[in-house]
Amino acid sequence: MKKPVHRKPVVLLPADVKQLGAHPFHAVGQKYILAVAEAAGALPLLVPAVSDHIELEELLAMADGVLLTGSVSNLHPSHFGQEVHDPTLPLDPARDALTLKLIHATIDAGIPLLAICRGFQELNVAFGGSLHQAVHKVTGLNDHREADDTPAEAQYAPAHPVHLVANGQLASIVDSTHMMVNSIHGQGIDKLGAGLTAEAHAPDGLIEALHVDDARSFALGVQWHPEWKVMENPQYLAIFKAFGEACRNRMNARIN
Repeated sequence: MKKPVHRKPVVLLPADVKQLGAHPFHAVGQKYILAVAEAAGALPLLVPAVSDHIELEELLAMADGVLLTGSVSNLHPSHFGQEVHDPTLPLDPARDALTLKLIHATIDAGIPLLAICRGFQELNVAFGGSLHQAVHKVTGLNDHREADDTPAEAQYAPAHPVHLVANGQLASIVDSTHMMVNSIHGQGIDKLGAGLTAEAHAPDGLIEALHVDDARSFALGVQWHPEWKVMENPQYLAIFKAFGEACRNRMNARIN
């Protein structure tokens, strides 16, 4: 007989490294933490970006899910064979070192993965894809950045529609082939990684969501920010609920 489970699934959130005064701190945005806790119904556990001191097998042994968050920093372009085009933009090599290894370990272990914005780009690059470093400078693509010096409410407001692939995983989750999403990114997918399938596109054709083809569990990435006021947006909430359900399934399978 299977034992009843009375705890929440554990979701790992790799941290960014941020300089606060004279000291580096490891941090995760509160909106991601609360989305995991409230919308996915899971226990968020922050993971410091100190990859040299982390054994991935031991780390993932305690995990029922992994959430890769957005960030103000960009993935270093050396990971997809390019030089830095704009040295004024922030980078976070410590996060890169952790997440790019963690992605494959998570997929290989059959652990649910949700990747958002920077995390979405990390997922693509981990599978051999590449990025546009400045989407707004690419002929035929729109400017997907938020307006400068505006309140968060305006920055995270619905910015453009996305078309979801009919009968795709994301369309099934949100029960629609259309969504209005926010748009707060300067980089975006150029070449799609091997073993990934596009799930949604912006009106200009930019890939805005994807899934991992051979994943044994939930493995989805989105370019927008569904964590923003997730409890007030039924489609954003549906994404986190689906992720949370996959995490609970993983937890139950491990315990029983």
